Amino acid sequence: MCILLPMVPQVLSALLTGWEVSYMNNSKIHKIWNSSYADYCASGSFQSDIQKKTSRAIMNCKSGRLGMNISQCPDCGHLEFHNNSCRNRNCPNCQAVNKEVWVDKRRAEVIDTPYFHVVFTLPHELNPLVYCNQQLLYALLHRCCAQTLLELSSNEKWLGATPGIIQVLHTWDQEMGYHVHMHCIISGGGLTADQKIKKSKSTFFIPVGVLRDKFKGKYLAELDSLYKGHRLTFSSSCERLKNSYEWSGFRNDLYEKDWCPYIKETFNGFGNAIEYLGRYTHKVAISNSRILNVDDKEVTFSARGRKPGDPRRIITLDNTEFIRRYLMHVLPAGFQKIRYYGFLNNRSKSKNLKLIFTIQGHQRFRARYTGLSIAELIKAVWKVDICICPECGCSQMHSIGRTYGSS
Repeated sequence: MCILLPMVPQVLSALLTGWEVSYMNNSKIHKIWNSSYADYCASGSFQSDIQKKTSRAIMNCKSGRLGMNISQCPDCGHLEFHNNSCRNRNCPNCQAVNKEVWVDKRRAEVIDTPYFHVVFTLPHELNPLVYCNQQLLYALLHRCCAQTLLELSSNEKWLGATPGIIQVLHTWDQEMGYHVHMHCIISGGGLTADQKIKKSKSTFFIPVGVLRDKFKGKYLAELDSLYKGHRLTFSSSCERLKNSYEWSGFRNDLYEKDWCPYIKETFNGFGNAIEYLGRYTHKVAISNSRILNVDDKEVTFSARGRKPGDPRRIITLDNTEFIRRYLMHVLPAGFQKIRYYGFLNNRSKSKNLKLIFTIQGHQRFRARYTGLSIAELIKAVWKVDICICPECGCSQMHSIGRTYGSS
């Protein structure tokens, strides 16, 4: 139930008259949850507290249940009702503004070097173990990726400097299956021990084989240490690994697998790299744009071809199976999926960038959106002025009140 702040009678009348209209959310994800979430719950599938919270947020987002902002034109009196979003990071309706602000801040951290996109992927044999130890093993993946890149970059043989690294954890593939991997943007240059800037060539400076062996060795050594320290949880699908002989065989099989990292892109400028990475940072398992059709029973969506150049595929799932797959990718509460390393580490980023910009003699980009209101940001990014009245064209639509709801 929403609680209405004091406002003029005509607003109350308009709000009550248009209540059902303002309560609607036409997002496809929202339709899936509204039609089938009760069935999913009735199926007895386990849900963590954060998964339940995510489902409530998706169903309430922009529905009116979380309240709304009300604007009025001073000339013609026209009223506009804007339903509040849930702001949940797992909701596909709530990421656009956050993404633009994030990209803008990162642009201000540009240095004059090439940038590279590296992807580290865990073997699917680890999926059951990782899924029931998410907080622990996702953090381990972050740490091992960063240590691999930083240690090899510091070697004079490859770069001889500390680069800047941004890492983004993803856990899905195009079919929303469980596919744990890390997207890393790494600068092809950084600070040397004597506080100078050293740059790489235009191609990625660490051989893939060296990167693979270092990463695999680190992750499996740390995983073995967690096992021996009795810090891992085992679900029914991997309970056999409690046996030390089974674990030893499992670990040895993983050593035999090819953990080949993927050097995905090379960028001529950090601006291009950040715009590209922005597609990944605030992405959820599937966007509304990929969903082609939804009814009370099934959802149909598109997916990339399995190989480059293959046509897009059409996939149809029961709504409850779609919800199950979607909720698999809800990260543990408070887990930071975006992390910064090297000269971009949070503790010394400001000092490092100040030094780099001084050595370069300039700061290539400045943040453009700092201090802007939401209305100003929407106008700057999407060229939409929400202060213009749709009825008379007056440019002074202004807020006259808001309602509050509860999730």
